[in-house]
Amino acid sequence: MKTAKKALWIGLAMAAGGAALLSLGVVADGDDHRWRGWGQRTDFASVTDQTYLTECGGCHMAYQPGMLPAASWGRIMENLQDHFGDNAELDEPVRRHIQGLLERNAADRVSSGRSPKVMRSLSGQAPLRFTETRYFRRKHHEIPTRIVMQNPQVGSFANCDACHAGANKGNYDEHQVRIPGAGYWDD
Repeated sequence: MKTAKKALWIGLAMAAGGAALLSLGVVADGDDHRWRGWGQRTDFASVTDQTYLTECGGCHMAYQPGMLPAASWGRIMENLQDHFGDNAELDEPVRRHIQGLLERNAADRVSSGRSPKVMRSLSGQAPLRFTETRYFRRKHHEIPTRIVMQNPQVGSFANCDACHAGANKGNYDEHQVRIPGAGYWDD
C-alpha cells in the first residue's frame, strides 16, 4: 500500500512538473527560446510568414532569421539575381517584405534562443551562409564530411532538415539528429 501511495505521489509530482513546463510553452511572438511541450524546444524562432515560406521555402529550407545577422540577410536579399548560383529574383514588394522579416528577426535583433551564441561567434562578420559561422562549425565539427556531402539523401550541410527533423520549427536538438543512411548521431 505504501508503495502504491508513493508511486501516486511521484506520478502527481511529475505531472505537475510537466504541466509547469507546458505552461511556459506558448511562444507568443515566435522569437523566444522556450519549451513548447515535452521535447519541443525552439532553438531559433520558427517562421510562419506564408510569403517567406512560399518564396524561399519553395526551393530550400526556410532558414530561421535568427541564424544570421541583419547585415547578412541584407546582402543575401540585395543579390537575388545570383542567389548561390541561381536566379531567385522577386517582385520588389515581395523582396522588401521578406527582407524586412529577415532583418527584424535576425540574430543581432533577438536576444533569445541560439541567436546570441551565433552573434558571439561572428566577431563582427556578416557571412552569407549559416554554415560559415564558427557557431555552426563548432556544433558540426565531429561529423565526417563524407556522410553529409557524399550522401545523396543529404548532399550538403545547408540541408538542415535532412538530419534535424524539427528544423522547420526551429528545433535543432542535437539529441534528435538522424543522419539518413547513418542513423542516430551522438557525439
